[in-house]
Amino acid sequence: MLNSINTNPGALLALQNLNATNTELATTQSRINTGKKVGTAKDNGAIWSMAKMQSASSSSLNAVKDSLQRGQSTIDVALAAGDTITDLLTKMKEKALAASDTSLNTASFNALKSDFETLRGQIEKAAANAKFNGVSLADGTTAQISFLANADGGNFTVQAQNLGLVGLGLVTGSNTFTSASTAKSMIDVMSKALQTATNKLSSLGTSSTGLDTHLTFVGKLQDSLDAGVGNLVDADLAKESAKLQSLQTKQQLGVQALSIANQSPQTILSLFKG
Repeated sequence: MLNSINTNPGALLALQNLNATNTELATTQSRINTGKKVGTAKDNGAIWSMAKMQSASSSSLNAVKDSLQRGQSTIDVALAAGDTITDLLTKMKEKALAASDTSLNTASFNALKSDFETLRGQIEKAAANAKFNGVSLADGTTAQISFLANADGGNFTVQAQNLGLVGLGLVTGSNTFTSASTAKSMIDVMSKALQTATNKLSSLGTSSTGLDTHLTFVGKLQDSLDAGVGNLVDADLAKESAKLQSLQTKQQLGVQALSIANQSPQTILSLFKG
């Protein structure tokens, strides 16, 4: 090897190795600090781009979950109104049955008739007030309501169920009684209305179950996407910690090697000593 005071190949090589070690050490420390092996496009452009797209899909599902949860609440309100309405229909049937008794005096009959009509009015109020966020599935003002189903804008559609008087078949003029005989006829009408109401509530319940199932699926899908992104960009901290120890030792040795290489030109001076 050429002995020169102008160029020290050994020191240059030692410096190159030390710089490489310092670069690796900085990368490892960055991974430990951030918890990510791919934090920017500079680290790995392809993986970073893929992770960003998956993260965007996962974030979009938050809007889907919000919409589906709003759908749950809307259906729950309609179901609550439906429970009230079926109770009212049951009581109306009882009033009609009691009024069909021919032994009643006029005052008792009229009291039952008044109670029956009051209960009838409460049905319409219950259906009209069954709104969540201004939307109702029970008052007959809408045919169906759609909620977000996926990040692409697909819809989960719920069919509305009219639980008002018209929806239950209790049309004006035929949903009261004026005599014991018409009260007896009203018993069958109320039975049919009660059956209609329970069928409609069953349909809403099925929609609610389907919505709950889909919401659970969306949650699992989001978790899977987040886990997938983690697999792409997260650092193995146990591995990086072990690597840090190794690089710190390697750095110390590199500093010593550079120090030794820098002493090499000093040997040339010994050649000029008498």
